[in-house]
Amino acid sequence: MNTPKDDSQRPQLAEVARRAGVSLATVDRVINRRKGVKDRTRRRVLDAARDIGFLSPEDAARYGAERPLNITVLLPAGTNPYLRLLGERVKERIGQSGVDNPFLRCFFIESFNAAALVEALHKNAGWSDAIIFFAIEHPEVRNAAAELAAAGTRLVTIVSDLGNAPEVGHLGLDNRAVGRTAGLLIGRLAKSTSGSVALVAGSRHYRAHSEREAGFLSILDEMFPALRVVGMREGHDDAAENYRHALDLFEQVPDLVGIYNVGGSSGGITRAIRERQRETLVFIGHGLTPDTRRALLDGTVDAIFDLDPDTLIDRAITLLSHPGTRPRPLKLDIYFRENLP
Repeated sequence: MNTPKDDSQRPQLAEVARRAGVSLATVDRVINRRKGVKDRTRRRVLDAARDIGFLSPEDAARYGAERPLNITVLLPAGTNPYLRLLGERVKERIGQSGVDNPFLRCFFIESFNAAALVEALHKNAGWSDAIIFFAIEHPEVRNAAAELAAAGTRLVTIVSDLGNAPEVGHLGLDNRAVGRTAGLLIGRLAKSTSGSVALVAGSRHYRAHSEREAGFLSILDEMFPALRVVGMREGHDDAAENYRHALDLFEQVPDLVGIYNVGGSSGGITRAIRERQRETLVFIGHGLTPDTRRALLDGTVDAIFDLDPDTLIDRAITLLSHPGTRPRPLKLDIYFRENLP
């Protein structure tokens, strides 16, 4: 906007409200592009703001065009470095948003808590035209999504979806194929054709994690029957939990030849590998972040699967801006020490 920066030198919102014959709250809604204002009322407010110099003619014209979407992004809180990176990318876009761009907000909510996600969805639906969120596989989440979609809020899940929910869009990887790829790499890279391999996940309540597990198990059964899979452990994408799981595996599974971290926060596992000097086992994780980059360089991690956060955000916003389109699965990037960007 080209309005003066000093509030004492520009007409006040109260004057705009008086001239337009509306409440101060309505003026605030129009200026901040919130929902719930009729088009004719919005035009009246903008005309008054232009007439008294609160908005320049150019800004008033831009505000008078079709209102860009208000989009809320809900991300799981915790120690997952990839999710923190994703949140930073969203917040960078908030600072760069212009009048013609979607208006973004981003909140971190308690991880793996269906009730917290349902509350956040309902709480943000009043302001939001659209919501981007990680889905938790739970009946209450599915019901909340159906209610909001029926009320007109556009919804897109990222990374992990709700399964058969046609009213909710989704952007992510083909997670069964991702799991099969991880199994193929561990089977090929393992120092022995027999032994045990372990899976660590955030939670099976994330559909993405259970699908990766299924893909991993299927290819080991097909191609590497001599490798025994020990039961998947849930670390809730927490570095400390993953660290403890890795130490337990080293003590309880003497023939361990590989670990696939289906979720995030691989730093806990790499810490355990370094402390117990188990660098000979194959370790594959998710999310190219500063800690996994260091682990690739020093050989603690063999491969990292990554989904570019900027691409994920771009595609999610595009999908929300053009409802009805059917997105293709996103491209999986696989990084080894030798091809780090």
